[in-house]
Amino acid sequence: MSEQRAISEDPGVLEARDLGRSVHGVDLLTGVDIVAPSGRMTGIVGPNGSGKSTLARCLAGVTPPDHGVVTLDDTDLRTLPRRSVARRLAFVEQQGHAEIDHRVLDVVRLGRLPYRSRLGALDEDADEVCRTALAEVGMAGTDQRRWSGLSGGERQRVQVARALAQTPDVLVLDEPLNHLDVHHQFELLDLLSTGASTVVIVLHDLDLAARYCDHLVVLDGGRVAADGVPADVLDADVLDRVFRVRGTTRRTPHGARVELHGAASRHPDAGRSRRRPLGPPDQPVGVE
Repeated sequence: MSEQRAISEDPGVLEARDLGRSVHGVDLLTGVDIVAPSGRMTGIVGPNGSGKSTLARCLAGVTPPDHGVVTLDDTDLRTLPRRSVARRLAFVEQQGHAEIDHRVLDVVRLGRLPYRSRLGALDEDADEVCRTALAEVGMAGTDQRRWSGLSGGERQRVQVARALAQTPDVLVLDEPLNHLDVHHQFELLDLLSTGASTVVIVLHDLDLAARYCDHLVVLDGGRVAADGVPADVLDADVLDRVFRVRGTTRRTPHGARVELHGAASRHPDAGRSRRRPLGPPDQPVGVE
């Protein structure tokens, strides 16, 4: 019988406590505290340069924090054997490696490496698991294609399939919607939101984040500016203060929806139309 771990009925809880990370004296993350609830989808949002990708890499154990701790079910990731972590936690980067030229099936097989026997052989169900993962991301029948012949969106979906092939309790994805067309964006989010894993996902689209995520963390300047239920978190103040846009968030039967109305004005007269008002050309504005 193959050594394949099924996703548990109670997927893991991923948590960061007082997380800090800096590069060349520049603070990328400062005092970050978040909890990704078990079996739920937690979205990480924020403007460019707010630390989203750095946080995702720290949560996945790829980048070590300078201080603070990341835990999986209350156990420090750094104390767990790498093989054990790889069986329970999968990470999808923004872009797959461009220099490889393997078959698609071989790329997805990388997700089965944590289940190799002591002699280095993959488990007997590896190919079946990998082909199932490819079908889940809409890439069925592509297993013999070459990586170099894939589009950016196809590569992204193969990377997600590789992560799914790990059958992890926790999935951490850094902007997985990059390069995907609208149909595949919805298809992937539907898949992730209805799966059994705990999901942590970095997103740019606030409306999709509000619609699909159970929990949101808003980063601004490497700090947590807000976190909680999307409809509560993405209020007009946060949209203006963090994202510098005017907008509202409302609850609907299909999840929270964000409506954006334009760039936030930083000055009383900024953004006002400079076009000549309609009306008689010799009539000053405001004179009746």
